[in-house]
Amino acid sequence: MREVALDTETTGLSTADGDRITEIGCVEIIDKKITNNTYHVYINPEREVSREATNISGLTFDFLRQFRIFKDEYQSFLSFIADSRLVIHNAPFDIGFLNYELSLVGAGPINSDTVVDTLVMAKAKYPGSPATLDSLCRRFSVNNSMRLKHGALIDAELLAEVYISMSVELRQNALFASRKCSTPGDQPHRQYSIPNRIFTVPESELAAHHESLKKITNPIWGTL
Repeated sequence: MREVALDTETTGLSTADGDRITEIGCVEIIDKKITNNTYHVYINPEREVSREATNISGLTFDFLRQFRIFKDEYQSFLSFIADSRLVIHNAPFDIGFLNYELSLVGAGPINSDTVVDTLVMAKAKYPGSPATLDSLCRRFSVNNSMRLKHGALIDAELLAEVYISMSVELRQNALFASRKCSTPGDQPHRQYSIPNRIFTVPESELAAHHESLKKITNPIWGTL
């Protein structure tokens, strides 16, 4: 199975305000193993980046204006994700921005049925516990020391490791539950077959035994 861990950075929080994508990062996962195949691109958003977004990602419009616009990049992006399952943390945000950008270039939207949201997974599995990417990295001992700022490729790489750890834990729990018997009575009884053992006593030992018995005064078996 091919899956793709995906993350984006944007100029702000809402497409309704005209915010655009500034960065896309993707990491390939095959059969729950991370490969060396990645996709990463900075995108000229054709507008200023909000101060809040710059504080999070470190990206500015002065830096981004040198790169190509989404219209020039989207086909290579779609080619990379192909028909793979997408793994995203807080998927509605990223999918909302991606589908907005795709609509601007006349391309069809990404099907939400092909998306796994690790934020939803974490909240269901660890109710009441923090479910941010950083908190999940701590839970699964994933090294996120390089994450000084939010970056699409770095976050996608961390997300891929967290997702695999969560998936392995879910499989182990399911396997344990399927093997666990509900009551001790459910345990099958083992049938043991022990072969009869026959010992042959030499005549000399029998004779010695009888002679020993004659020497015992008032034996208890004599009263039975």
